[in-house]
Amino acid sequence: MRCWIQCGWLMLAIGVGLGGGLARAANEGQDDLDKATQAKINAKTLSDLSEVIRLCESALAKGLDEENARFAKELLASTLSQRGIDYSKMIFDSLPPDPRWPQYRRVALEDLEKAVKLDPTQAEAHLRIAQLNLLPDGDAKRAAEALDQAVKHSQSEPPLHAQALMLRAGQQTDLDKKLADLNEAVRVAPQDPAVLRARGAALAQTPKLAEALADFDLALKYEPKHAPTLEAKALVLAKMKKYDEALAVLDEVRKLDPKSVNPLVQRARVQAMKPDLQAALEELDAAHRQEPSHLAVLLLRATVYQELKQPEKALADLEKALALRPNFETAMRFRARLLAGEKKFEEAIAQVEELLKTEPDNTEAQLELALIFTANEQYERAIQIYSELIAKDASNALALRGRGDALLGLGKHAEAIADYEKAWKLQPKDPGLLNNFAWVLCTSPFDQLRNGKRALELATEACRLTDYKQAHILSTLGAAYAELGDFKTAMEWSQKAVAAGSPDQKEALLKELESYKAGKPFRELKTPPAADKPNAKQPGKTKPNPPQKAPVPAKQSKPDPKPPAAK
Repeated sequence: MRCWIQCGWLMLAIGVGLGGGLARAANEGQDDLDKATQAKINAKTLSDLSEVIRLCESALAKGLDEENARFAKELLASTLSQRGIDYSKMIFDSLPPDPRWPQYRRVALEDLEKAVKLDPTQAEAHLRIAQLNLLPDGDAKRAAEALDQAVKHSQSEPPLHAQALMLRAGQQTDLDKKLADLNEAVRVAPQDPAVLRARGAALAQTPKLAEALADFDLALKYEPKHAPTLEAKALVLAKMKKYDEALAVLDEVRKLDPKSVNPLVQRARVQAMKPDLQAALEELDAAHRQEPSHLAVLLLRATVYQELKQPEKALADLEKALALRPNFETAMRFRARLLAGEKKFEEAIAQVEELLKTEPDNTEAQLELALIFTANEQYERAIQIYSELIAKDASNALALRGRGDALLGLGKHAEAIADYEKAWKLQPKDPGLLNNFAWVLCTSPFDQLRNGKRALELATEACRLTDYKQAHILSTLGAAYAELGDFKTAMEWSQKAVAAGSPDQKEALLKELESYKAGKPFRELKTPPAADKPNAKQPGKTKPNPPQKAPVPAKQSKPDPKPPAAK
């Protein structure tokens, strides 16, 4: 019995000793944690924050009890976040940008990613991760994920929540989703002029121009002399056809900063919208005299010259722009378009191919090249480019419509209709696509492909979207009525097309009208050129093999290419 008691006390003593040792081991990092806490209170520099991080990591490595370990991780997460944010400020708050910004981004992201792994609720850290990944060569997918988290975890901080919503709205391609984010941002920050401006800019891209104007006016209530807001307001007024009011607002901007050419550029835009192209040109000439190297002035003036049928002067301005900024994509693509318009196809192709040498994956440039090949009747080469783009992205509506146009040039109506159908589902409000789709549905010589009722729906919508002012679209509406046997209405629209058409359109439009007067619907079938080479010419028509059965026609869409807007 004595032996058992002695052994019992011995075991108890050993147990007490072990327990005390375990307690001490569990908190061996306490001293470092205390130092880290004090260091965080006094931290003022990046070096100070680095010391806090070092002490926290040391404390966790040495050992802490559950409560202290949780506190140490929270302290480590917040300090990593702060250091990452400070590094990111070295990028975003630096003008001009520090050439070392890629290194700063790498270091900042390392800290911020560690921080959100330790504490996923850090909204500002998520926001900074998104901002950093939206810079060139960033991870767009990671940016989107971080933005969702920033929005989710910032609801208790209205200014930060609004900032996250605004940034996410800026990345949205769906206008409804964009406006949903901006509406929420305005709700949480109703007096923030930046938020109001952002929603106003989005609404300005919709028919809700009065609401856009109201947002800009409210933003100006808080910042009455904010020139960009005044300029945006002027452009909305111009869209509302309140041109004199728009010009008056821009005069106000001009008084705020007489040395800036921006008000002159915006006045030119308003004059062009009236349209008063000569007045627009005068504004741009004044802007050019004031600042000869202003790229937006040169690009916009080139656009005006193009509208005035002065391609040589337009090309001269683009040459100046490219001399100022070699390999400037917008100017290169615009120049190629102008050259193609002058039927200088080889030069146009060479211009785009030069751009693709430096940017081989540039989708817009590839589309431009395919468009020029189509204009030059090099349909097979165009189809090859479009097909490669569609293989990469089956939802590329521009490529689908472009391939449809090229197939139409080869007389492959069934295949063209199939592509137009897919494109329409993606862009059902593109008048150029609606027009071409309707045209083949009502003028194809292949009975099994025509659908007059559908053609009429598409052509009517295309006319509505273009205010019944485009001769070639009015012509399509006439062709649709003729296909349905309503030759009286067909002649009415055909006559309107002839009246609205340019001299180089008259012959073809009159030919259609004569067909309707004779009680015959119009039929068109293009046949492939003899050879797919530069400056290939289309031979006389030959009877093609019947096309394969096409799917039941539905709508499609893709906008007609236009000169790039100056920015």
